[in-house]
Formats: sequence, structure tokens, C-alpha cells
Amino acid sequence: MTNETLSRRLRALVALVGASCAAWAVAQPATPGTALTYPQKVVRYIVPSSAGSGADVVARIVASGLTPVFNQQVIVENRAGAGGNIGAEVAAKAPADGYTLLQITLTQALNASLYRKLNYDVLRDFVPVSQLVVTPSMVVVHPTLPVKSIPELVKLAKARPGEINYASAGTGTPTFLAAELFKGTAGVNLTHVPYKGGGEAQTSIVSGETSVYFASIGTVLPFVKQGKVRPLAVTSEKRLPFLPDYPTVAETGYPEYRAGNWYGVMVPAKTPVEIVTALHAALKTVVANPAVAGRLVELGFVVIGDRPDEFGAHIRAEIAALAKIVKQLNLSAD
Repeated sequence: MTNETLSRRLRALVALVGASCAAWAVAQPATPGTALTYPQKVVRYIVPSSAGSGADVVARIVASGLTPVFNQQVIVENRAGAGGNIGAEVAAKAPADGYTLLQITLTQALNASLYRKLNYDVLRDFVPVSQLVVTPSMVVVHPTLPVKSIPELVKLAKARPGEINYASAGTGTPTFLAAELFKGTAGVNLTHVPYKGGGEAQTSIVSGETSVYFASIGTVLPFVKQGKVRPLAVTSEKRLPFLPDYPTVAETGYPEYRAGNWYGVMVPAKTPVEIVTALHAALKTVVANPAVAGRLVELGFVVIGDRPDEFGAHIRAEIAALAKIVKQLNLSAD
């Protein structure tokens, strides 16, 4: 993401936050003479990652905002494992009635080419609703690793090939991709230690079980502030306005390197268009809520809140771009 794009999105966020949030009701369908009664029961919000992951943090913040909008409880359900595929499969098989939401991330777009066979197809089995937020990652190390910068990490890794490990939330996740891109870019050999989800991976770096982690900024910043992990750089193209003192990996000698993640909501295919429209309106209201938007920004997320067609185009573009990276780096999860 370029600095200009980031600034534009931040300006858009300010505009959203400044807008009226009085419309705390789900949009009605456009068909005259009909009334949309959705939702009438608890809504399930599936997160294909573990508690404490970036996806989980975003989902819980958004779910807390959706509950009063819907006047129904929105329950976050963590279905971690298999690089994000278990939760996606569960959501794909759910009834197309608007009562099962899927928190999709870059993971599902990457897995489309990383796995030779999946039990779901992200384009065929789901309908996009809205991209909620985007975020770069932060390269952190356990304080016992004797490095304080990316060049020092590269030097140590080249001196000890394969001896330094990195944690990931699982093969196919953004934490995995960011590290593999770094390995290819810097020409180093780090050993992959996959976990069931981001929560477990983050615990491993804090405890010292692993040495390097390309973490979600929103979840790792508290540990950075507590001194439990040492930050080396962020993975955006330019320095982040809200973290100006942290260098980018690009400026440390690898100008082509950048990585990050995005989070959005999809629903099972064949969900009625009226429900998709209503859900999008509700999500737009939620991310315009100053309390919700403020919390997300505080954690390092940039709020998007785009339309279903825009999100769908983004997913298709990401699948195509990531397929090229998978081929270039010769990655596989099989």
C-alpha cells in the first residue's frame, strides 16, 4: 500500500467517522411493498483463526458493533486450523440465509493457489459483502535473539542458516507469506514453525518458543510496548503515520518488499441479494461508528468499508496476484 493510498483511506475514515451515525437500523430491501425481517435470531460470525489473532480481534470489534445494529446477538465462532480452511469450509456449507458470516482474509485468496485441492472455492461458494480493514505487518523478534534491525537479522540468519525459526499462524496465512517473501527477498534460510492460529503463534514469540514473527500490528503492539518482543520494522511500502519511528523493511535495503493483510466479510453463495444489501448497510454503519472505527485505528488498522462489487474485484485481483507469488517462490501446502 502506498503512502498516498494510506493517506486517502485515512481521510476517508475521518469522513466516515464525521458522518451521521443515526441510522442504527438495517437497510430495507428496494422492492416496494415488502419488509425485510432479517435478522430474527442470533448471527454466527465464523473466524477461521484462533482467539487472539488479527482476524479474531477485528471480528470481535465488528461483532460488538453489529449486535445493537441488528438488535440480535452476533456471536464470534473461532474455527482455526488447516491454514484457515477449516472455518471457510464450515461457512461454505452453512445455509445461505444471512445467519452465517465468514471473516475472510488474504489467507483464503492465497490458499486458492497454495493448495492443489480445497473443499471450497472462495469465488464460487461465497458472496462478498465488504472489506472491513487493511493492515501491514510488523517484524518482531524475541528479545533473546541478538538483533535490533533487519540488516542484523539477515546477517545472523546467513551465519546460521536454518537455525533461526519463525512462527506463523499456519501455512497459507499472511504471517507465513510475509516470512516466505522475506526469505526469498533477503536470501536467508529461516525454519518455519506453523501454529493452529495467530493467537498461538503470537504466544510462541512472546514466550521465546520461536524467534521471529511477522505479526499483525493490531495484536502485537501491546507486547511491543511491554518489551516482551523487539520490533525491527513494518512491512508497508512507506512508514506508517501512526508509527513514524518504525522503519520499513523496504528502506532497510529491500525496496521491493512489502506485505500485509486485509479482512472482510463474505456469506454463503445464493444468500438473497436483499440480505447481502442489508448486511452491507449494517457493516457500513458499524465502521462509521466513532467507537468502533476509533478502536480499529488505535490498533493499527485502516478502515475501508467498501461495496460488495468492489470487495469482489479486490478478491479476484488478489487471487491472481498471489498465484504468481506462489509460483515464483515455489510454495505449496500439499
